[in-house]
Amino acid sequence: MAGIKDVAREAGVSTATVSRALRAMQHVNPETRAKIEAAAKKLNYTLNTGKNTESKRANSVGIIAPYISRWYFAKVIQGAEQALQEAGLDLLVYNINQNNDRNRIFKDEYLRGRVDALISISVPLSEVEFQSILDLNIPTALVGTSDKRVSSVRIDDVAGARVATQHLVNQGHKRIGLIGGINNNPYQFPVPRDRRIGFLQVLEESGIEFDPMLEVIGDFQAATAMQVMGELLARRNRPTAIFCESDEMAIGAIQAIKKHGLKVPDDISIVGFDNHEMAEYFDLTTIEQPVQMMGEMAAWSIMEKLKKPDSDMPDLTLPTSLIVRNSTRKITAD
Repeated sequence: MAGIKDVAREAGVSTATVSRALRAMQHVNPETRAKIEAAAKKLNYTLNTGKNTESKRANSVGIIAPYISRWYFAKVIQGAEQALQEAGLDLLVYNINQNNDRNRIFKDEYLRGRVDALISISVPLSEVEFQSILDLNIPTALVGTSDKRVSSVRIDDVAGARVATQHLVNQGHKRIGLIGGINNNPYQFPVPRDRRIGFLQVLEESGIEFDPMLEVIGDFQAATAMQVMGELLARRNRPTAIFCESDEMAIGAIQAIKKHGLKVPDDISIVGFDNHEMAEYFDLTTIEQPVQMMGEMAAWSIMEKLKKPDSDMPDLTLPTSLIVRNSTRKITAD
């Protein structure tokens, strides 16, 4: 007698997709559904939908992230964990900073039955990977990215970068440098790209020509930013202001400036992004984003979906705001 694996092999899909198609569930395109139904008919297979086949609740939620110790990811996880604990749900964190980990996580067989819902933090997924998540048929929320097929919580990184850069332009700066996020970006994170787009948009709109010699890559880490800021200071005609795509890079830049005998903001103004806990200590002007809240709201969205499977899948864009401290100042000339 043919089984579900035989149907999956005949149709060239996963067993999870076969199950979803024959149960008339969502996220199976019509062509695939027709192929599966034809294979089931050919093999005389009927899916058993009796209650005894229903999987039991795992009472846990999974979070997948490329990093778990870096500030942004740790704060999102903290926010999600607090919300889940209040609801009596456990949290399982899956770190996918290695290719083997990524391949393992995005196999239906691995996550199936382990978690009742899933949160993905700033991981751009291939269509194959995303389909493997949809095939699980569990509530899913994205943080930092979006897809109309699941819930999402994010900020507008372009808009945030525009506000930061406009602040520097309004203070009279024209030689404005950029410490960007990631040079070799294996995960294809949209954040460094989007913040750079917002930065360049404001310069163009303000009639300021961007000098590529004023751009360096800090890899979202203070130590790296400190090093590249030193390189930037060694170049001719240094900038009067720097937009850093994260506060940690801004802190590294401030340390480098002090090391070279210069002062912030007397010699160079600095703007960061995040409102990291250390930003106030360094008196850093920055763009505040509600990172922990994003984790909380992602958790609440999937818990609502667990209680009400037919509920809407929200696509939330949370606001950012400029926090002005003393790392920037007005100038009258370049």
